[in-house]
Amino acid sequence: MAPRYDAVVVGAGFGGMGAAIQLDRLGLSNYLVLEREDDLGGTWHVNRYPGLAVDIASVTYSYSFEPNPHWSRLFAPGAELKAYAEHVADKYDVRRRMRFGTTVEGARWDDDGEYWIVSIAGGGVVTSRYLLTATGFLSQPYTPPFPGIDSFAGDILHTTAWQDGFDLADRRVAVIGTGATAVQLIPEVARKARALTVFQRTPIWVVPKIDAAIPESVQRLFELVPATQQAARLVNTGLLEALMVVGVLHFKQVKMLHAGVSMLAKAHLWASVRDRRTREQLTPDYDFGCKRPTFSNRYFATFNQRHVRLETERIDHVVPEGIVTADGRTIAIDTLILATGFDLWDANFPAIEIIGRDGVNLGKFWRDNRFQAYEGITVPKFPNFLSLNSPYSYSGLSYFTTIEAQMKHMGRLFGELRRRGETTFEVTEQANAAFLDRVTAKLGSSVFYDGDCATAHSYYFNPHGEAALLRPTSTINAHREAVAFSLDDYAYGKIA
Repeated sequence: MAPRYDAVVVGAGFGGMGAAIQLDRLGLSNYLVLEREDDLGGTWHVNRYPGLAVDIASVTYSYSFEPNPHWSRLFAPGAELKAYAEHVADKYDVRRRMRFGTTVEGARWDDDGEYWIVSIAGGGVVTSRYLLTATGFLSQPYTPPFPGIDSFAGDILHTTAWQDGFDLADRRVAVIGTGATAVQLIPEVARKARALTVFQRTPIWVVPKIDAAIPESVQRLFELVPATQQAARLVNTGLLEALMVVGVLHFKQVKMLHAGVSMLAKAHLWASVRDRRTREQLTPDYDFGCKRPTFSNRYFATFNQRHVRLETERIDHVVPEGIVTADGRTIAIDTLILATGFDLWDANFPAIEIIGRDGVNLGKFWRDNRFQAYEGITVPKFPNFLSLNSPYSYSGLSYFTTIEAQMKHMGRLFGELRRRGETTFEVTEQANAAFLDRVTAKLGSSVFYDGDCATAHSYYFNPHGEAALLRPTSTINAHREAVAFSLDDYAYGKIA
C-alpha cells in the first residue's frame, strides 16, 4: 500500500513552517502539518502572558528569506510574532495543509511498506513516506508537584495557559519561577497587584536590554532598501554569536572575556536594586552561560517596590489560603502564577512515541544510549525521519538559525535521494557516532564542563548530566556543514 502523504510534519510553529516551506521547494507538496493547538504559531500562539516579547532582536528572530520591515520595536511584542507567523503561513501557502486541534500520539515505521504510520488521538491514522517532528524545545509545560496545590482556594495560572483579560488589580499574587518568562512577566504583575511575592529557586543572569521603538522612517527604509535590514541582522547575529560561541562554548580559552560579561551583568544588578540583601539573593552563584541568560531593564528594579518581595526559602506545600515555606511561614495569596518552565528532557525528547526500524523506541534509545542525533536532525534505526528539535541541534541564540540550517540539510539530503532515484534514507551508525564524538569533544572547553554550573538547574543539561542541547559550533559552521556533509553518511534505498 502506498502512503497517503509525501510527508507529515508534527507541529505548526516556526520550525514546522520552515520544514513545510522546504518540502514545497523540494517538490514534496503532498504533505500534512498536524498541530495540537487550535491555530499556528507554536509558542507565539500558546503564550499570551503580560509582557510577552521576543528576547532576541526581531531582525534576527525571523526567517532570513522573509524579513519583516515593520517590527515596531527592536524586541517585538509577542502579538507581532504571532502576526508574522500568520503572514508567513499565508504567503507560502502552508496554512491549507495544516490540521489544527489534532494531537499526534505516536508514529511507527512500517518496515515492509517503508512508510510511517502516524497515530492521532481519537483513533485515526495517516500514512506518509517521511516524518518530520517540529514540536519545539519548549512545548511541554512543567508544573512542579507541590503537595496540596489542588487544595488552593484561589486562581492558578500557568504562563502557557494565560486567561485573556484576567485582572490582577488588587490581588495578592505569588509568582513561582525566575526564568526568562518570569523576567518579562514580573514587572507587569507588579504594576497591578496589591502584593507580589516572587519565589526564586535559582537566580538568573540578566544583562541590560537595548530596546527602543523603531521609527516609521526606519521601517520604510527597511522596506525600500532591504539591504539595510540585512545589515542590521548581520550585526545583531554577530553580537549573539560572540556571546554564545566565545562566551559560552569557548569558556576555557576566553575566561577573561567571560568575566567581563559577568561583571556587566552584576553591575546592572547592583545599579538597579537598592537593598543589599535582595541584591545578594538575586546574584547567581554559577557561571554566566550555564543556563540561558536574558535581557531586561525593568526586572531588577521591580524589587525596589514596597509591595514586591523576593522569597528564596523552599516551598514546602500549598494550603487553601497560600504557600507554606520550609521554615513554617504561611504566605497568604489569592492568585498563584506558575512561571515554572517546561519539561524539556522527560516529556519533549521526543514529545510523542516514535518507533523506528526493528521496533526501536526513540525515547528509550536516547535514555539508554545517550541523547544523540547526527547533525542534530537524524538518528540511526529511524529511516525517513527528521527530528527538527533534537540533541545537539540548537545553533546560536536565535531559533531561526537552527531552522534554516535544518532546511539546508533537508535540501541536500532529498536532492541526493532524487539523484539516486531512491525514496528511503537512514543515517549510518558510524556517521552518527563520529558526530557525537566530535560535538562531545568540542563541549569540553565550554562553560558547561569547564565552568561552575552545579547550582544552575539548567535545562541545557539532560538527565545524564550532559549538555546535549546546543550544537558546539558557530552558526556559520552549522550552515556550512548543512550543505557539505558527506552524502555517504546516509544509506539509501531498502534498508534491512
